[in-house]
Amino acid sequence: MNNVIPNFFVYGEPEQQIEPGFFHVETVMARKSLHQGQVNAHKHDQMGQVTFWLSGGGTYFIDDKPLDFSAPAVSFVPSGVVHGFSVDPETSDAIVVSVADGALLSIRENTTLSLDTPTMVRGDGEDSGWRRLSQLLEIVAGEYAGGAAGAQKMLAALIAAVLTQIARLASASPTGEQTQAALATQLRRLVDVHFRENWSVGHYTDALATTPHLIAKASREAFGMPVKELINERRLLEAKRLLLFTVRPLEDIAYEIGFTDAAYFSRFFRQRVGEAPSDWRRARVIAPDAG
Repeated sequence: MNNVIPNFFVYGEPEQQIEPGFFHVETVMARKSLHQGQVNAHKHDQMGQVTFWLSGGGTYFIDDKPLDFSAPAVSFVPSGVVHGFSVDPETSDAIVVSVADGALLSIRENTTLSLDTPTMVRGDGEDSGWRRLSQLLEIVAGEYAGGAAGAQKMLAALIAAVLTQIARLASASPTGEQTQAALATQLRRLVDVHFRENWSVGHYTDALATTPHLIAKASREAFGMPVKELINERRLLEAKRLLLFTVRPLEDIAYEIGFTDAAYFSRFFRQRVGEAPSDWRRARVIAPDAG
């Protein structure tokens, strides 16, 4: 008996090397002759997939977790994650958007959805957020089919918007399968990008389309500290890197990490480290051998 999980290019086709900018869009039932609504466990090692169920329902599974659903429902599955589904082929259909990992590397900077963990959301088709997602995916399908000049750049931007809309739906829906860990991953990524800009906690909350309670809970569970302290710890880490590996004056370092006042930066550093930044630097920078 063969227990190996098959790895496909797109469903039913042998794995092949794909270009970093690869996109593919089709409906689930375009391959009905291959699966008749029963797609067994498989994975894609070079690309992630968005699956948006337009009609019908059944059971979708990600790894070993079965999720009963009826349309609308949407999932994002990163590369390497085992997934499949069982649906009625006469009443069910979905749009599947496949995106090469190489393309996702740039897309991840323009979306709030964690691209490292799978997400599935089930909801109400009358909700405006679901209508917006449907409209975005309709544009994606049209852009892919049209093949006009600049289609790849357009698709990358549209798919970033699709993924962010999935993140919003996951945060808003009580049936969203987005985990606290996924929210924490998104938060850490945004802090890495924006800690210099003095974003408030509310700004991060809005950017992640979540609530103050959920963002606070995710930060405490994942990092053991409030969001504000997570931001300060990131600032402190950057300050230490600049003190150790550059010869820039304290005023420049303070400005680089978001302070306009070097004296305030020194107080901030001393409170957390126990010594002034100039003393900390002097004690750790090793002078070259006199040789």
